[in-house]
Amino acid sequence: MNHPKAAEIFNKDEAKTEWHDKALWFVRKKRDIATHGIPEWEELREKASAIKANVLSNLDNYLIEFEKNAQANGIQVHWAKNGEEHNRIVHEILKSKCVKKLVKSKSMLTEECHLNPYLEKNSIEVIDTDLGERIVQLAKEPPSHIVLPAIHKRKEEVGEIFHEHIGTEKGASDPQYLTTSARNHLREKFLKAEAAITGVNFAIAETGGVVVCTNEGNADLGVNITPLHIACMGVEKIIPQLKHLGVFLRVLARSATGQAITTYSSHFQKPKPGSEMHIVIVDNGRSEQLGREDFRKSLNCIRCGACMNTCPVYRRSGGHSYGYTVPGPIGSILSPGKDLKEHSTLPFASSLCGSCSAVCPVKIDIHTQLYKWRQIIAEEGHLASSKKVGMKVMGYVFTKPKLYRILGKVARNSLSVLPRFMIYNKFNVWGKARELPKPPKESFRDWYLKNRSKN
Repeated sequence: MNHPKAAEIFNKDEAKTEWHDKALWFVRKKRDIATHGIPEWEELREKASAIKANVLSNLDNYLIEFEKNAQANGIQVHWAKNGEEHNRIVHEILKSKCVKKLVKSKSMLTEECHLNPYLEKNSIEVIDTDLGERIVQLAKEPPSHIVLPAIHKRKEEVGEIFHEHIGTEKGASDPQYLTTSARNHLREKFLKAEAAITGVNFAIAETGGVVVCTNEGNADLGVNITPLHIACMGVEKIIPQLKHLGVFLRVLARSATGQAITTYSSHFQKPKPGSEMHIVIVDNGRSEQLGREDFRKSLNCIRCGACMNTCPVYRRSGGHSYGYTVPGPIGSILSPGKDLKEHSTLPFASSLCGSCSAVCPVKIDIHTQLYKWRQIIAEEGHLASSKKVGMKVMGYVFTKPKLYRILGKVARNSLSVLPRFMIYNKFNVWGKARELPKPPKESFRDWYLKNRSKN
């Protein structure tokens, strides 16, 4: 995946790019209002980060404790080393119960493992019940955001998708009408489902239970209407004790959508009478990331999406340009660990402004990790040719002070006298929405040499 090329395609629709940027910045502003409303916000971030650090340092013990307590609750626990094994385990559970139709709530892990196409190839109908997930499923697209899967779709586009697939009125774009239609469409799917799959936001080692956070209640409905519940979680979803949950519930929704708390925080402690509950615990490269000292803190992530909402690159390039299940800044530090060559452009999809780190509720040093990945990519020889040449040229210039001063003077004089059309034209994409600052008449060095005798 080449992020610059994919982003260029997204940016061809300038109106949509502007709309996408503003929509995400609106969510970022809601986050700011919500977090500024509680004086202890920074203390909560610090606690969340410390709890996660403790988990990562004792992950094996907490996972064993969780498994023991979950099994004591009557839950069947499975372990998967990678996505393929996860899919096979889920399929075997479904096959043992002759399941042909299932409903699934939002789960980035199952997206990561490509569970839907795997089950569909095995003649099992999978219905995503989160509204945004259902929109992109009908559109045959992956989510472009981990919290707002269809943020790249305008309401008119959603209307066209619903008209084609669920029979809404042609040209309809009223959100209320479309939402009601989706609810009616999904209710039928719930009633016919034979199993429910959910993700896991938090797994509590002390109790052996899991917590799923939704705004639509779709996880609750699926689990309570079907006789089989399969919860899929990454190993990093563990938290030690129930008392720690309050910290994460307070930071999650505020960071994600600016809400005080997610509408539904559902606790699944054991199977309901007459049903089965299975938990599939997945590694899929997480242990390897844990072993990377510079990048292990990325496993703190609670999938709130705040770093995406604030990132100027993500907002103007769209989630699909990243070519990875988790896009944006956090995805750009997770993906190179999976395939450095394939995702070598992603750590450069950042201005390194640090805004992602500033809004992260668990204090992941995202921009620092992006910079470290850049160094590794350069050392491993995966830099694009244009970057290699550019860096060699700049490296040569920076080692030649006289040449540096001459080129600086030429640039200052040129910018002062060149006609505007020679600077701002179709070849200067950067200048479409920006103005270069007025060049100074002299460099700092020239000013210093002229004035140092006066002091």
